[in-house]
Amino acid sequence: MCVFCDIIAHKIPSKVVYEDENVIAILDISQVTRGHTIVMPKKHVRNILEADDKTVASVMAVTAKLARQIVKNTGAIGVNILNNTGEAAGQSVDHMHVHIIPRYGKDDACHFTFGKSAPQDLDEVLKEVKG
Repeated sequence: MCVFCDIIAHKIPSKVVYEDENVIAILDISQVTRGHTIVMPKKHVRNILEADDKTVASVMAVTAKLARQIVKNTGAIGVNILNNTGEAAGQSVDHMHVHIIPRYGKDDACHFTFGKSAPQDLDEVLKEVKG
């Protein structure tokens, strides 16, 4: 069973930040930073690659609205919007979701590291990406 589906069905208690007929947003129990929120569609879909455009649009519209609200109300000075798709990308629950992670400074508990990759031929990469 999907833990997020159980949360959506209110079988597992959560702190609901927002809910409508298609989307629910809850406080993440891990609270990487104060106000860390998870936004997910109520319809079970494994990840953003498998979601239809309407589902993605509704989740992202709520994500943008809540990000503005959270930054305004918490005093955060920035925000990360994060979606992990697939195990290699760190997805740990097979239900599409987006993290809103308010940022309070460089020393808060959230850190991303982008390493330097080998040089790439951007013309070749563009050709590959476009198919």
